[in-house]
Formats: sequence, C-alpha cells, structure tokens
Amino acid sequence: MVGVFFAYFALVSIVAAALTVSLRHPVHCGLALLTLLLHVSGLFVLLNAEFLWAVQVIVYAGAILVLYLFVLMLLNLKTDERYFHSSYPYFIVPAALGSLYVLFLLLQSPFDGVKGDAPATAILEGGDTYAVGIKMFSDHILQFEIVGIFLLGAIIGAIVLAKAPKAMGNAGSKR
Repeated sequence: MVGVFFAYFALVSIVAAALTVSLRHPVHCGLALLTLLLHVSGLFVLLNAEFLWAVQVIVYAGAILVLYLFVLMLLNLKTDERYFHSSYPYFIVPAALGSLYVLFLLLQSPFDGVKGDAPATAILEGGDTYAVGIKMFSDHILQFEIVGIFLLGAIIGAIVLAKAPKAMGNAGSKR
C-alpha cells in the first residue's frame, strides 16, 4: 500500500513541478507549486518524518506560497493567453530522457546516505520531533542562536522599511 501512495505522490509531484515551470499565468504557476509542496509533504509522511511534514505544510505551502501569491496579485501582471511557452515542446523529449537517466543512476547508486547517531529505538520512543529538538538544542545550539539573531535583524529591517514610506510621505506633504 505504501508503494501505491509513493507512486501517486511522486507522479503528481513530477507533473506539478513541470507545470510550475511551464505555465504562462503566474497564479496558475503558484497553484501548481502549492500542489507540488503538498504532495512532497505527503512523501515526508511516508518517511515517518512528521516534523518535516509540518514544516513543509506550515512554512512552505502556508507562509511562503501565500506571500508569493500576494505579491503576484499586488503586481497585477498582464499575461499572454497561451498556457505554455512556445519553445517548450522542443525541450520536453531531452528533459524526459535526462530525467530517466538521472532516475536510473539514482536507482543504481550504491550509497544509502549518512546514518544518524541516534538509535532507532530512541527515535521511535520519543518521536522524530523530540530527536530533532534534542539534537538542535544540544549539538547545534550556536547555529540555532545565530539563525535567531538573523531573523530578529530581518524583523527589525522589515519594520524600518515599513515605517520609511510613511515618514517620507509626511515629509513630502509638508512642502
């Protein structure tokens, strides 16, 4: 049964990725990207990675894609009536052959990836979110704090940029 779900999520992800880069209308591209992100999160569920599933749905499909669509609607782009770019049919066959070759190489690869140092029983008892939290707050606390400082700087910068036009608008109206 897992194989059926994997085939579904993988096939829809590939089709949605192709539609994301080939559709002409930016909002349609955003909806195809949403489909892609949600189906990739389904692949995380199949891997028993609930934390990555939640991050994928909340951060990427939720926040970043909504921001992307908001900017697209704010720009009010004029679009062409065609759905696909006119030169894409010439690249479909080489791209499909290249994708099949890469898939063949990945399936023949002798490398399984790097194994973690936590035993599988500890992860099953506490859950993968607990294991990620313990690893993040013990071995990688400095990197976690640095990212927090960067995010704080980004928030302060966004506030300063949001206040700047109001200050300039008020100064311009006094003249």
